[in-house]
Amino acid sequence: MILERQRQPLALAELPDPRPGAGEVLVSVRACGVCRTDLHIADGELTEPKLPLAMGHQIVGTVAGAGEGAERFAEGQRIGVPWLGWTCGECRYCTSGRENLCDRAGFTGYDLDGGYAELAVADERYCFPIPEGYPDERAAPLLCAGLIGYRALRLLGDAERVGFYGFGASAHILCQVAAHQGRRVFAFTRAGDEEGQDFARELGAEWAGSSDEAPPEELDGAIVFAPVGALMTVALRHSAKGARIVSAGIHMSDIPSFPYEQLWGERSLASVANLTRQDGEEFMALASRIPIRTEVALHPLEAANEALDSVRSGRLKGAAVLSMGDPGRGST
Repeated sequence: MILERQRQPLALAELPDPRPGAGEVLVSVRACGVCRTDLHIADGELTEPKLPLAMGHQIVGTVAGAGEGAERFAEGQRIGVPWLGWTCGECRYCTSGRENLCDRAGFTGYDLDGGYAELAVADERYCFPIPEGYPDERAAPLLCAGLIGYRALRLLGDAERVGFYGFGASAHILCQVAAHQGRRVFAFTRAGDEEGQDFARELGAEWAGSSDEAPPEELDGAIVFAPVGALMTVALRHSAKGARIVSAGIHMSDIPSFPYEQLWGERSLASVANLTRQDGEEFMALASRIPIRTEVALHPLEAANEALDSVRSGRLKGAAVLSMGDPGRGST
C-alpha cells in the first residue's frame, strides 16, 4: 500500500521485490502496526517523507534473505523492525549515547520504505529479535507504541503518581509497565469514553476519567500521548512540585500560553524523540517478563486506509495492525 502523495489515500500497487544491500536483511512481513505517526505522514503534518512511500515502522516478519555481510540473523528467524532505521554513528549525538537525536538518521516508513508491504529491507543493526510467546500481530505494537512509550516513561524518573493523557495504543501498553513497576496510574480519555476508562482500569490504572477532569491527587509526572498541545498545560495544572510533563508524539498542536506560576516549583515540560537500540533491547526483555498484553484490531494489508481512519477517529481500543497472513502465527 503506497503513499504516492500526501493528503491522498494509499494505493495498492505491485512493485519489484526489494533487494537487500550490504548489511541489510530482506524481511517477509507478517504484521505491521499502524501508528499515529503514519497518520501524520499521510495527512501532511510531517512534511518531508520519501515519496512514493510504503509507510509502517512496527514490522514483524521473518528473514527471507540477506545482503553482503549481514550475518546477525538466520534465515527464517522472526525479527522486528522499528522506527529508527539508520544512524550515522559519527555525530556528537551518536557518539554520546543519543543516537535517537542523530541529525542524519533514517526512519523506517518515512525516509525508508516500511512494512505496509509483503516484503521490506532493513539494516540488520537496527532490528530486534521478537520475544517468544507473542503472535505476530500482538508483537507489532511493541515496536513503537511500546518502545516510544517506554522511553517517555523513563523520562519521568521515579514518579509515583503518573498520568496518561490519551489512552490508545501506547498508553494501553505503558499502563501495564507502570503498574508492574509499582507506580500509580491515572488515565485520561476523551469525555464520555467509559469503555476506554474501563479498559484502563482493567490494565492496572488506579483511576480513570476524562481529560477535562481533575485527578483525585496531584501527579508526580504525566505523559501526553494525544497530539493536543492544550493537554500539556492541563497536565501541568494538575501536577505536584518537581513533576515532569512529557509529550510522547512526533507532532502536536501548539501548546497554549500559561502563567509562570503553574511551571514554578521545578516542574518541567519535555518531549521524547525516537528511540535508541538500547531502549529496544531493554523493553523487549521487559515485555516478556511482565508479560505485556496487547489489544489489537486486525486489518488486511489492502484495508490500510480503513486502519488509518480507525486511528484518526480516536475510538480504537488498543492498536490497529495490518496482517499479511493467518493471525496467531509466531505464538510459540
